[in-house]
Amino acid sequence: MKQQEITKLSVEDLKSRIADFSSQLTKMKLTHGVAPMENPIQIRMVRKTVARLKTELTKREAQA
Repeated sequence: MKQQEITKLSVEDLKSRIADFSSQLTKMKLTHGVAPMENPIQIRMVRKTVARLKTELTKREAQA
């Protein structure tokens, strides 16, 4: 997800996306541990997306 897309999301959407991407990240890590993934860079991309979402959520909570 791009930063522009993230800023348009509501707080509830941010929380649900964080949960979705976090579970996806966990599954990807476990899968990669058992058998190497074809494209392990996807793990990095999902991890950064989770970080972007959490940063935006923290920023909004600080403003409120």
